[in-house]
Amino acid sequence: MIHATLHQLKVFEATARHGSFTRAAEELYLTQPTVSIQVKQLTKSVGLPLFEQIGKRLYLTEAGQKLLSTCQEIFNGLEQFEMSVADLKGMKQGQLKLAVITTAKYFVPRLLGPFCKRFPGIDISLKVTNHKCIRESMIANEDDLYIISQAPDQPDLNIHPFLENPLIVLAPTNHPLARKKNIPIEALNNERFIMREPGSGTRKAVENLLAENDIEVKVSLELGSNEAIKQAIAGGLGISVLSQHTIISEGTTGEFAILDVQGFPIERDWYVANLAGKQLSVVAETFLQFLLEESPDMAKRLLPGLGRAALNGNEEEAANEKVADEKMAAAKA
Repeated sequence: MIHATLHQLKVFEATARHGSFTRAAEELYLTQPTVSIQVKQLTKSVGLPLFEQIGKRLYLTEAGQKLLSTCQEIFNGLEQFEMSVADLKGMKQGQLKLAVITTAKYFVPRLLGPFCKRFPGIDISLKVTNHKCIRESMIANEDDLYIISQAPDQPDLNIHPFLENPLIVLAPTNHPLARKKNIPIEALNNERFIMREPGSGTRKAVENLLAENDIEVKVSLELGSNEAIKQAIAGGLGISVLSQHTIISEGTTGEFAILDVQGFPIERDWYVANLAGKQLSVVAETFLQFLLEESPDMAKRLLPGLGRAALNGNEEEAANEKVADEKMAAAKA
């Protein structure tokens, strides 16, 4: 292996990840024959086959699997070294690999903006996916940090709550309960509900609250997308319970009304997590501290004008709340 080069290892890693010489060549901007030759030379240095081909797909041999693991350690070590050198120079540079669940896409970019402005040398790789894929990413150790809406029962994770995630009852503006105050939760009996898919953390929280209060609703639709649910609400197909962050852009002045139902909002949190056995890079540690230190002011910045007044449908009072929040932020600045 002393004759193996970093370039060959990089080519091998890309080929192993894609299971294809062609796709590895596309990623690395090389020709397919060049990738094939580099892998053959590396195989000769190892002295054992690294791949076996079945049809058009390449599969790692046992030796290939061990080499892939070694490559990942080498590349991670070099990346950590580059970040550490930049830190010693008084700069924050490197890449942050961040994976978030789909609902977090409504607010995470708004957090990344101020962070990137403060640390312009940091590049962000943002992956938006579901809880199942997040768990798979954790197992494969693919990312630095994860933003999730429910704390998984995994003892090998460091988990920090950093932002409130209230679940609200969302209805079309012409709903009979819109603009009413302090609505008894019993008023939800027999309402047509649009639910998230089974297994969703939001759905589980809603079902638990309804069961505690002996409330039965008619599930008219099951959808796996917050945007699809919002369109269904706007179309008059029913009401739903969603994270308040899903209406950051629209607020309560568009097609939606937040129903002031007793027992709501359901108080939940957003969490940032990392693998307990993984040493965070300088960049990942910097972002983690940014989230934890900035979290007290994040909610007001992310949801201006959506306080209790807005929940009660009082637009004038909500506007006053927004002005007060802006004055407080200006005073702090």
